[in-house]
Amino acid sequence: MACIIVERTFEHPPTEEELTAAGIRERPCLGIYGVEWRRSLFSSDGLRMICQYEAPDAESVRKVQREAGNGFDRVWAGNVIE
Repeated sequence: MACIIVERTFEHPPTEEELTAAGIRERPCLGIYGVEWRRSLFSSDGLRMICQYEAPDAESVRKVQREAGNGFDRVWAGNVIE
């Protein structure tokens, strides 16, 4: 499994309800494409977000996001350095 990063920007900080709805929409798609959400990080102003997933490849995560209707700026594979 690869570490996949999704970058998002927002015009206004999303509400907790909006974030919950986005998670609910993507849940069924995650299993279909073998994708696991790991964590999400927000900028201090709430206008930028990075989400980390484990997935077979970046395209699997793009499919999840598109089918769930969750907007994104970029999706890319990375390496975790610990």
